[in-house]
Amino acid sequence: MAKTPARRSLFDELFRDFPLGYSIAPLHGDPLPHPGKIKIDVKENGDNLVVHAEMPGVSKDQIDVSVDNNVLTITAEVSQYDADEENDKVIHSERYYGAISRSISLPAEVSIEEASAKYEDGILTLTLPKSAKDAKKKISVG
Repeated sequence: MAKTPARRSLFDELFRDFPLGYSIAPLHGDPLPHPGKIKIDVKENGDNLVVHAEMPGVSKDQIDVSVDNNVLTITAEVSQYDADEENDKVIHSERYYGAISRSISLPAEVSIEEASAKYEDGILTLTLPKSAKDAKKKISVG
């Protein structure tokens, strides 16, 4: 009995011409971080907004944080400290160095005077107290 050739799916046909080693990005998250993008989580904790920013390879004296009109901006300079020898020839490099920056809108006004920042193990943690003037008020109907 002759063996019938395996039927290929439309998906297989669509991607059969891509070279080997080509990968399709997953539906959630990046397989490799984008070299100029700071990944940020913002959480509300009582009267504070807590921001965690992933910034590996950055020293804390190279980080600048500002808030202007409820827009948080984090910038930094990523440095490469390797001393290249005169005879070295780079064959392959995936490490990024240069300027990185990220701006996001905050969901509430914050008090910069009472804010705090901590940088540890490549994670910048900002604690931003919400401004009192953003407090909700009840209006009585007369």
